[in-house]
Formats: sequence, structure tokens, C-alpha cells
Amino acid sequence: MIVKNEASSLLPVRKRLHTGSSSDLSCKSSRSITPPHKKPRNYAVSVVAPNNATKRPAAVAEKDRFAAPNKVGRAATVKSVPTGVTRKPLSQSTVVSRGGNVKISVAPPGKRTCVAPKKPKVTEKQDKLQEIQKQLQSSNQENEELKDSLTQSRSKIIEQEELIKGLKSRVSDQETALSGVRGELGQVSVAKKVVEAELASLAVDHKTLELLRDQQAAELEALRSTLKATQEDVRSLEDSLATAKDEIHAGEMERRVLHNTIQELKGNIRVFCRIRPPLGGRALGDHIQLKMDDNKSLSLFKREESQTGKSTDTLTNYDFSFDRVFGPEATQQEIFEEISLLVQSALDGYNVCCFAYGQTGSGKTYTMEGSEFESRGMIPRAVQQVFTSAQKLESQGWKFTFTASFVEIYNETLRDLLCPGKNAKDVQHEFRKVKNDIKVTNLTYKVVTHEEQVFELIALAKQKRSTAETARNEHSSRSHSVFQLDIEGVNAGRKLKCNSTLSLVDLAGSERMLKSQIQGERFKEMTSINGSLTSLSMVIGALANKESYVPYRNSKLTYLLQTCLGGNSKTLMFVNIAPEADCFGETLSSLRFASKVNSSVIGSANANVK
Repeated sequence: MIVKNEASSLLPVRKRLHTGSSSDLSCKSSRSITPPHKKPRNYAVSVVAPNNATKRPAAVAEKDRFAAPNKVGRAATVKSVPTGVTRKPLSQSTVVSRGGNVKISVAPPGKRTCVAPKKPKVTEKQDKLQEIQKQLQSSNQENEELKDSLTQSRSKIIEQEELIKGLKSRVSDQETALSGVRGELGQVSVAKKVVEAELASLAVDHKTLELLRDQQAAELEALRSTLKATQEDVRSLEDSLATAKDEIHAGEMERRVLHNTIQELKGNIRVFCRIRPPLGGRALGDHIQLKMDDNKSLSLFKREESQTGKSTDTLTNYDFSFDRVFGPEATQQEIFEEISLLVQSALDGYNVCCFAYGQTGSGKTYTMEGSEFESRGMIPRAVQQVFTSAQKLESQGWKFTFTASFVEIYNETLRDLLCPGKNAKDVQHEFRKVKNDIKVTNLTYKVVTHEEQVFELIALAKQKRSTAETARNEHSSRSHSVFQLDIEGVNAGRKLKCNSTLSLVDLAGSERMLKSQIQGERFKEMTSINGSLTSLSMVIGALANKESYVPYRNSKLTYLLQTCLGGNSKTLMFVNIAPEADCFGETLSSLRFASKVNSSVIGSANANVK
């Protein structure tokens, strides 16, 4: 409860006074209540005793009236006058207590009177008054304490109100947060439902996977049993494979021996004769005849006029026999099939040499190099076979390394056809003999891993090779070209190693000055070509006659081919002839030289296998 003025705060005290003893009150003091903006007015308070009270003297009554004015005034029932209201002087009146014993008179200002009881009992009343005053003092103290308690209560109320405000603010914040949490809870609930659905789906998948696992476990067990049986079979097969490898290796070594024996029986120097097709699609002339049932011989016929003119013309017959004779209709593939076994010997560790000999325009370059696709010559076909066979031998543990080089001999000068740049002709080259093998200094050696790389090198060398136009050949080769492929094979499992060289040579054609109608630089080239071919003929003759001295150093060509012609090589010679009748002399000369080569015995070749 909030007290709004001082008068209202005294009501509880008055109540206690009235509920006290029924004795008469001796006196009540008057209390002036003065508004803050007016001067105080004097009010007279008279105490009227009841009819049965004894009257006291006036002096005693006056004394009692002024004994405790403040405290008695607090016990009086007085209405406070609001501020700013003019109070009129009170007329004399009497206030009777609930007990009916005391009367309080309020007189106008200036007239202070005290009416003594008719029958005063001074001492008793004084004691009662003191007792009442004590009670009044005690009540005032209680009232002060209550005021302090009220003030403290108000402070606490204010604090509680502030606390309530803070709590309301916190409640509002919590409600806001709770609203957010409810929203999140809704989202979580939705997510929960989704997760529960996924969980249900996963549970179904889990059951399915468990079934699959059980099935796979059963299958795995069956596979283990199968694997165990298979491993036993594999061990057995490995043992059989090892035995088979040993048998294959033994068969391969036996094949090499038999292959070499066959090649030796055929001769270490073999000669094939090839007749170029006539130009313009014409038929083969009558001066060359081939036997239908014999592919190893041919005959030349020459009609000679009688010197006297009286007898008929005589017909001279020249018969030649070689290892194989190919007519004008023979293809490149048919010819290569005859030399493929010889090329195979290169992978077996034997040096192999194949060269073409004949007059200019007889088809030597076409035979060795050919053109595109089906018309490829012996060089690209031999290279392809070497790489194909090497790949097959890898299954037997062989690893091969191939190194290619291409050189030409022009006017007794060595030229590197694989040298990059335009200054290849300025590089000086010499022969060096290394471990019974002839090497050329400053020569370009290219390591190749497949046949396409070799074809590119052949095309490059073809562009750099010296050619010129003559009366007999539009693209006459003016030099000897020598392609060499060094082969190195290693079989680590068998601890075997082999080295060999495959040499493929395209010789320049022999010429006669009158028919070729050449002069100047072309004449010098012709002289050099014919000289080197003559040296080759002399070397073949020395080998055929088993002479102690063989003139290899007479020309660069014979010195370079020393290892091929000297016995430790398998050699094949193509003799190419032209079918025209006006080439009869050159054809006869080439066939006679080929016959001399074919009849030569240079001994057995040895395999370079360690």
C-alpha cells in the first residue's frame, strides 16, 4: 500500500488508541497542519471529560495541555487541508471517542480553552496518560519502522519491477529464440522424416546387400576351391611350359644349324638373275630365252653375219646357270620370298650382304629400293622381316637393338647420307678396322626401334643420293649406296649374345661412253664407277682362285664390303640385265661376271654368337 500524505499514515495509530482501555483520556494535543505557502494558524483543542469525571483545576488542565503537544496532536483526528485551499477558522466543536469518555473541542484562533472534567482523578489520569504516551511513542516508533520498512519495500518493489522488466525482456528474447528454434525444429522434423525414409531405404538395401554378400561368400568359397585346383593346374602347366621352352630353345638352335647348313649347301655366295621388263610394254626380244621348266638358267643368242658373204649367218648361243632366274613378269614379293631365309640368318648371328649389279638402266635401284606399297624393294622388305622376326623371338627371351647407317661412295669419296644439314659433303670419313669389322669414322648411326623409322631414313638418303640423266637412264645413279643395319641380340635367361650386320648395297651401273654419250663430270663419274666395279671383279676372281692376296684396298667399295666378301658372311648378288637387243654387249658382260661370282667358293660363314 502506498501512503500519499502524512495524515493518512496516522490512521493505524488512532485505531490502536481507540481499541485500548476504556478509561478516559486526559487530554489530546492539537496539531496544526500548515500548507507550505501559508502562515500557520492557531487552533484550540479542548478536552471535555465525561459527566461522571471530576473537574480538575484550570492550572492543572493548562499544564496537561502543554505537556506533549506534538505526540497528542498526532493522535487527534484532523483532516489535512490541501495545498492552496483557504481554511476558515473552526468553530467550537466536540469529537467524541468510540468509548464516549473524551471530547475534543477545536476553538477558533486566539481562544484556547480547556474544559476540565467535572470529577478529576489527577494522579490516575496522569498515569494513564503517560501510559498512553508511552504507547503512542511505541506506536510512533513502530510507525517509523513501518515507514522504513515501507521505503525498503518500495525500493524492493522498484528493484522487482526492474527485474520483472529485465525478465520480460529476456522472456521476449527467449520467445523470439524459441520461435527460431521452433522453425529449426520444423526443418529438423522434415529432415528427420527424409532421413528416416532414407534409413528405411538403406535398411532395405542393407538386407539386399546382406543377401548378395551371402551369395558372394558362397561363390567365393567355390572360387577358392576352383582357384586351388587351378593353381595346381598352373603349376603343372608351368612345369610343362618350362619343358616346352627348353624344347623350343633346343628346336630353335637346331633350326639355326639346319638353316645354316641349307644356306651353305646353296653356297655362301648366291646369284640371282633378274630381267627388267621391256619398256613400252613390248615383248621380250628373241636374243634372250628362258626355259619353261627351268627357273635357274637362261640363254643369249647372237646372230653374226658371215665375213665372206658367201655363207649363211651363224647363230651364237651363250648359256648361263644361276641359283634363280626371274623373268620380266616376276614381282617384288616373289623375289623377296627367295631371299627371306637369307635375311633370317642375320638374326641368327650371321653377317648377311645383298647387292645388285648390272649396267645402268637395268633396274638395280628398283630391285633394292622399289617404290610404294606392293612395289617396295628388297631393303624395306628385309628390314620389315627383321623387326617382325625379332618381335616373335622376344617370347623366347631375346631382346634386340638395331642401329642403321647409310653411306654412298661417289668418285671414291665416302658421303654420309643421314648427316643432317647441308655440309654433309664437307665431312671427312675414313675406314677403321675394329675387331674384324670395318667401321666408318664420323658416320651418322641411328638407333631404330621399328621399321617406320628405317623407311624414313631410306627416304632421306634417297633425296641426298647423287643421280643424273644420261642417254641410257633418265635417273642414273652416279654412286654406290650401302645401307647397313647392325643387330645386337641378348638372351639373358640363356646367357646368349649375338652380333651381326645386314648390308644392302645398290651398285652404280656399268657404262660405255659411246652409248651413254656422257662427258665432263659425268665422264669422271663413269670412270670411277667402272674402276670400282673392276676392283670388285678382281676381288671375286682372287677369291674364286683362292689366291693368298685379295686386293680389297683397290677401291673404297671392296674395302667396305671386305667382311661380306671375305668368307664370314652370307652373300647374295642380283645381276640385273636389260631386255633390249642393243644392250646385248653389256648384258653378256654382266652375266659373265655373275657366273664367275656364282662359281666362287669363299668358305663357310661363322655365327657371331657367344
